[in-house]
Amino acid sequence: MKTTIADDLTHTQAQTVYPHDVHATDRAAGVLLGAACGDALGVPYEFTRRLGPEEQPAMIGGGLGPYKPGEYSDDTQMHLCIAAVASTGSDLTSPTALDQIARNFHYWRDGGASDIGSQTSNVLRAAKSLAGTPAQAMRAAADAYTARTQYSAGNGSLMRTGVVALAYLDDAEGMVRAATLISSLTHSDPECIEACILWCAGIRTAVLEGTFNGVRDGIALLPETRQEIWRARLDEAEENPPHHWPSNGYVVTALQAAWSAITRTPVPELAPERGSFPAQHFRLATEAAVRAGNDTDTVAAIAGALLGARWGISAIPLAWQQAVNGWPAPTTAPDLVRLAVLTARKGMDDNDGWPSAPRVKIPGYAGKAYVVQHPHDSGVLLGNLPVTEFAGTPPVDAVVSLCRVGQARIFSRTDVEHVRVWLVDKEGENLNLYYALDQAARQVLRLRKEGKRVFLHCVAGRSRTPAVAATYSTLLGTDPRTALTDVWAALGKHWTLLVHPQLHDAVYELAGQPPYRPTSGTSGIRRSASLWRRA
Repeated sequence: MKTTIADDLTHTQAQTVYPHDVHATDRAAGVLLGAACGDALGVPYEFTRRLGPEEQPAMIGGGLGPYKPGEYSDDTQMHLCIAAVASTGSDLTSPTALDQIARNFHYWRDGGASDIGSQTSNVLRAAKSLAGTPAQAMRAAADAYTARTQYSAGNGSLMRTGVVALAYLDDAEGMVRAATLISSLTHSDPECIEACILWCAGIRTAVLEGTFNGVRDGIALLPETRQEIWRARLDEAEENPPHHWPSNGYVVTALQAAWSAITRTPVPELAPERGSFPAQHFRLATEAAVRAGNDTDTVAAIAGALLGARWGISAIPLAWQQAVNGWPAPTTAPDLVRLAVLTARKGMDDNDGWPSAPRVKIPGYAGKAYVVQHPHDSGVLLGNLPVTEFAGTPPVDAVVSLCRVGQARIFSRTDVEHVRVWLVDKEGENLNLYYALDQAARQVLRLRKEGKRVFLHCVAGRSRTPAVAATYSTLLGTDPRTALTDVWAALGKHWTLLVHPQLHDAVYELAGQPPYRPTSGTSGIRRSASLWRRA
């Protein structure tokens, strides 16, 4: 996002990375993007007829905007007003940060709001005429609104709270303070604050531990007199379908509908040969949240943030990642990932400049730029990251990147469709290996069916690239052993897929076959017995 809504705060590029593992980074990257995808999926159905259980929601746009296909609404727009500050590494409880968030809300309302909730609109309008700093004036307006009406517990702060959790992965108490203060800028009703604390607790635990346990565990962070009330509310959510609460503009019923969608949607078993992956819970539960009806975009945005935190960006369908967009234009999935990861890392890029650099540093092991033709489809080219900086751009219409590439467009001289896949070149570091591999190959298939020539690459083009290339071949009807052997030959009989047996085996398992593991000789793909013992 080329933001002007936090122009007096800048993030830090550091030589160290805020400590958390690759899995946690995957999950942190899914928070803002998950919320935005849920938002955009729910936009077309807001305050219309509730979808039936067999009806498939889609990012077709329209709604109250009207919105473009894939465009998110005020839920994510306000989320980004907070993320623009959180991504600098600022303490969100500081007066400086709160004032900047308040300014961002005004900037958004005056120039970017495609839709705005009545409570938020009333508070922001009133705040402009009050004395004090921007945050002080906004809190005073919110308090006055809460005092004069019995309907002050809207869902407008819960929908934007996910990034607050990312800013306090190392500090639960700080998270509680930040959730309280940021909710109170527009929604100071105690129920709004409590809901934000619970959801932030859920997101924090999901990122750090990969479970949904944090929502219930977060009850302990609430006043003792409120804990049993919230236990009963979560119990009720788990016992009823998402549409049980038709008036989900209320923060409690919005949370219950989102929690119901998450907890009552079964997690698919891992059966790669049948196209069944646990990661699909992200999509299925987000769709269930949309089917709650009424305030569909908000319920799905709330659910999407927690689902993204639990399953990671690698679980978010690539088709949704390609489609999602919104204010401030032209914000797309890479911008949302950048803001989320920077927030989780206290505003710091890693040593390669990721996630902020226009282009990440290319390591020496990537070798010289090279391009070869896919053995089973001349419309697919295989190669490595250095090709993207080569003066002669390959004659392609789309690029599928299986590694980090930076924020700039993939070819500086040519604008092509760019699909970014979260796939890690290290054993045990992929949360959703089978799903990510399958998704990547299906994106290549989709692009080819659209008549586009595709460049498929990772850093060196020797592990992730051949794995996805071979999986794509199996989608064309080639058996996995032949697919791997032919890709190996096309790459000059040299790759490092041999030291990544999980990737190799996944190609077979996605095709419904047991992995072929010769222990000697050069029949098929050369590998040694020691490799498989190590695996």
